[in-house]
Amino acid sequence: MDLAMLWFALVVLCWVLFAVLEGFDFGVGMLAGVLGRDEHERGAAVRTVGPVWDGNEVWLVAAIGVTFAAFPAWYAALLSGLYLPLVVVLLALAARGVALEFRGKVDSAAWRRRCDVVLGLSSLVSAAGVGAVVALATTGLALGPGGAVAGSGVGRSLAPLVSGPALVGALLGVLAALLQGATFLGLRTTGPVRVRARRVAVATAGVATVVVALLAGTAAPVVASVAVLAVVAGVAAARRREGLAFAAASLAVLGEVVAAFTAHVPVVLPSTLDPAFSLTVAGAASSPEALGVITVGGVLILPGVLAYQAFSYWVFRRRIASQREVTA
Repeated sequence: MDLAMLWFALVVLCWVLFAVLEGFDFGVGMLAGVLGRDEHERGAAVRTVGPVWDGNEVWLVAAIGVTFAAFPAWYAALLSGLYLPLVVVLLALAARGVALEFRGKVDSAAWRRRCDVVLGLSSLVSAAGVGAVVALATTGLALGPGGAVAGSGVGRSLAPLVSGPALVGALLGVLAALLQGATFLGLRTTGPVRVRARRVAVATAGVATVVVALLAGTAAPVVASVAVLAVVAGVAAARRREGLAFAAASLAVLGEVVAAFTAHVPVVLPSTLDPAFSLTVAGAASSPEALGVITVGGVLILPGVLAYQAFSYWVFRRRIASQREVTA
């Protein structure tokens, strides 16, 4: 494997880690205000992601940063063609962070409820936006010679956003986040939130299976495996095997993202105008010297980031009680 293919694999890895780890963050954000019937229950749901959400977002920064360093032409085409959805996602992520961090700063039930509403809406927009961006990165953009995106102004970025692939990607992104979030809450809580989360996981798995099955004509092997994993997640949740349910939901997300980014390899970004204008791994990569330099940095930094994040999940592995303690 040459350095360009190695860094392409690392870009995909960063997107996988972001989609899987932030996926359940988004799902918890959407579900916390729904599954929690009072302030205590909503707080318990939010606390399941409180220690880890900001670390999970690091992988979006890593995905964009690695793409910029290793594949500048790919980076330029993606961000110039999809700047509008990416800006919306970034604003939603910022709003979500504010809601999570400031939720407990004011001793007011009304304030916390407003923060929960912002958290739910921003998580929904983030999940839909990421799903749309990944779908458009798979189906391609209107690339001209040299990888330049055709068009100008807002229309250049708005037109792909309202296309069929973007809408399907947004729907799949929301369903995946809901399934992951429900299975994660079932795994990390006790009491009434855990019970309700299992029910939502079963229902979401059923809906996701039907939606994915309707897309079977596009990439049958991948679609079939994702549908099977969704069924496994739903059945496992119904049988109170939350660990298996969450693992199956996460594997489904992993499979979707890997399939999306590797669907046209060695092409990394297809052109919808002319296949000859598509960007390839070799054509979009930095020089071999630049790839060699960033490889040294990657070897030094990446293992430490992975180890630290794994350690943080181990430290905060205990369930959080959503039921109120009964005092004598």
